[in-house]
Amino acid sequence: MTEQTHRSLLWPTIWSVLGLLLLLGLGTWQVQRLAWKEGLIAERNVALAATPVPLPKTLDEARALEFHPVRAEGQFLNEHELYLNAQAFSGDQGFHVVTPFRLSDGRIIFIDRGFVPTARQAPSSREAGQIAGATAVTGLLRLPEPLGYFTPANELQKNSWFSIDLPAMARAAGVGSALPFYVDADKTPNQGGWPQGGQTITDLPNNHLQYAITWYALAVALIAIYIRFAIRRRRSNA
Repeated sequence: MTEQTHRSLLWPTIWSVLGLLLLLGLGTWQVQRLAWKEGLIAERNVALAATPVPLPKTLDEARALEFHPVRAEGQFLNEHELYLNAQAFSGDQGFHVVTPFRLSDGRIIFIDRGFVPTARQAPSSREAGQIAGATAVTGLLRLPEPLGYFTPANELQKNSWFSIDLPAMARAAGVGSALPFYVDADKTPNQGGWPQGGQTITDLPNNHLQYAITWYALAVALIAIYIRFAIRRRRSNA
C-alpha cells in the first residue's frame, strides 16, 4: 500500500472503527437488556401464578408483591367511585371504575374494579354490581406508574382521570388518606356483569433480541462497506 493510499484511508479508517465500536456496543447492550427483561418476565409470571396473599402493611412490602394476587376484606364506598378513562381489550371506549375500599382495619385502599362502557358509567345503570356491605376482593397488587409524556392531566372537578394518582384520588373522593398502592380486581364476575375485572395488562414487551440483531447487522454492513471502499481507494491510487 502506497503512502498516498495510507493517508487517504486514515480518517475513513478511524471513523469506521469508531462507528464499529459504537454499533457493537449497542448490540451488546441490547443482549444485556434481553437477559434483564427475560428475568423480569420470569418473575412476573411466577407472581401472577401465585396464590392470593393478604395485603401488605408497608410500601416496601408492596414493591416486592407488585402483580402478585392479593385478597382484601372490607366494604366498598360506592358513593365515592372515580372514573379512569380507558379502553377495553375488545377496543371499546369507556372507563375503569376505581372505588375506595374501607378495609376491616379501617385503612382505605383503592380498587380498580374493572371496565364499564361509556353507556354504563352512571352507577344507576349497573345497580346490581354496586356491592354493599362486607365483602372480599381478589386481584393484582399494583403501584402507580410514572406518567407518560403524552398522558393528559387529570380533571378532578369533572371526575375524569387519565392516570392513577392515589393522593389526589383520596382528596377527590373525600376519604382522607389512602394506601400508596391499589388493587386491580380479577375476573371474578360482578352481579349484572359490570364492572368487568381482569383488565390488567401483564405482558412486558421484549424486542431486545431484534434490536441486538439490528445493531450487529449494521456492524457487519459497516465492515463490508469499509472493505469495498478501501479496495476502490487502493485501486484508484495505484
